[in-house]
Amino acid sequence: MKEINYYAGGNTAKGFVHFFESNFQDLERLFILKGGPGTGKSTMIKSIGNEWRDKGYDLEWIHCSSDAKSLDAFIITELKIGIVDGTNPHALEPQYPGVVEEYVDLGVAWNREQLLKRKEEIIDLTKKVSKGFQTAYRSFREGLKEHDKLEEIYISQMDFNRANKLTSEWIQKLIQYPSKQGRGMTKHRFLGASTPIGPVDFVESITESLEIRYFIKGRAGTGKSTMLKKIVEVAKHNGYDIEVYHCGFDPDSLDMVVIRELNFAIFDSTAPHEYFPTREKDYIIDLYKETVATGTDEKYANRIRETTKKYKEKMNEGIQHLAKTKEIRDQLEEIYIEAMDFTIVNQIRDTINNEIKGMAQKNNS
Repeated sequence: MKEINYYAGGNTAKGFVHFFESNFQDLERLFILKGGPGTGKSTMIKSIGNEWRDKGYDLEWIHCSSDAKSLDAFIITELKIGIVDGTNPHALEPQYPGVVEEYVDLGVAWNREQLLKRKEEIIDLTKKVSKGFQTAYRSFREGLKEHDKLEEIYISQMDFNRANKLTSEWIQKLIQYPSKQGRGMTKHRFLGASTPIGPVDFVESITESLEIRYFIKGRAGTGKSTMLKKIVEVAKHNGYDIEVYHCGFDPDSLDMVVIRELNFAIFDSTAPHEYFPTREKDYIIDLYKETVATGTDEKYANRIRETTKKYKEKMNEGIQHLAKTKEIRDQLEEIYIEAMDFTIVNQIRDTINNEIKGMAQKNNS
């Protein structure tokens, strides 16, 4: 039994960005949960997921970037079945409604009259939550501007010919042959996220079953994401199934590429997801050492220090806004929890689980 944890949505400098559809593309059944905050979506996902994990099935757990204790979805990979919280900000539209995807309305379990009594409070809190997220995203955007200034320093000192040659050498080493499976499916994800409790990542979970791990070291702007993008391009051309993990801060950049058929992960191993080799087949690729003019850190030390300080201040500011927003959202959840009849929710849970059991029996027969 294997479990993989990751994010499919993130609070980024470009706002909330998600890749949920990408990870559901090969599913044969997807239950899309609808309902307000506090209606039991995450609890249901955990409950059913844990049951199938305990039966020995491989699971993918998709975590919520706005609440470190909540889940957004799970996938039983062998059965090609998933359950997802399909509400804002990652509202999902079925591609094959009734055939693959199905809406599950948990709103049938709430007491509408009780909610109406607190209508103004619900509207007020909802607006505050929306405003809180936008304020956090603004701080992250300002942080990205500082990060871009940091990149400019190192880009000005880069040997791009050497960087391109190094990337080509690594691509030839990593992807020597076309895929034997030849499916060429690409799934987009986040390995980490900015959450109300700070940066969280699942590097260890994602790479746990892989034999080889490459840790890319470097500075901002030293070509880590560019190298990963070129690896993805060649892997696609050669027909490999690829897991592409985007940067939780700047989703246009990449943090990791996993090709399980080739048994490796290659990733940006710098803060806030900085790791060092702990296994026999862990290797470091140091782009700063290989491609940047010697003495760059020392030459621009003051400028680097000041820019880094401003960048970290804006990131911390954004995290604080996320934390305050979660407190407000918790208040909103309490209102819905008080108005819910969870015996109905449990009946819905059992109905979904019984259908999964039926599909599992067909799969095993």
